[in-house]
Amino acid sequence: MAYATYTTEALVCGSRDNNTSDRAFLLFTKEAGMLWASARSVREERSKQRFALQDFSLIRVSLVRGKSGWRIGSAECLDNFYTLAPDRETRGAVTRVLRLVRQFVHGEEPQPRLFAEVQEVLPRIAGGAVAASLAADVATLRMLYVLGYVQKTPSLTAYLESAWPTCLKPLTEEAEKAIEQAFSVSHLG
Repeated sequence: MAYATYTTEALVCGSRDNNTSDRAFLLFTKEAGMLWASARSVREERSKQRFALQDFSLIRVSLVRGKSGWRIGSAECLDNFYTLAPDRETRGAVTRVLRLVRQFVHGEEPQPRLFAEVQEVLPRIAGGAVAASLAADVATLRMLYVLGYVQKTPSLTAYLESAWPTCLKPLTEEAEKAIEQAFSVSHLG
């Protein structure tokens, strides 16, 4: 029986060790949403995939859906936003954005708008071109809006619909309240 192979871009949001040399990865994919995929012998020194499959990486991955779940066939690292970050504050902002994705996205449901939003903000944060904490705050607001936890109001429109460089300005009190309310309503915060 032949299995179909799916090739997609994904963000590595976490991992856990299995057995002696296997590892399972939490991947946020463009087409399938959030899923766990396992890779065999990836923790061995001779493994060619061990450097591509690091946390905080944007990868191009081939996935196979088998009887016991998703398996990683091959992986190519496109960027690792944590290692690109120049300082501690920037690494913290990268971690904060991916933690939010991990907290709010569950299950194999496609989230193309959210994936595009995260894929756009992480290089900006990691590159150091913008203030990391400010970009993470605006990204939090925008991601909660895409997920349906924040309502668009006239005062939030500048943050939610502007292109990335122009939407970077300190959050207003209303924007901060919208984020707090989204966390309390979601029961995930």
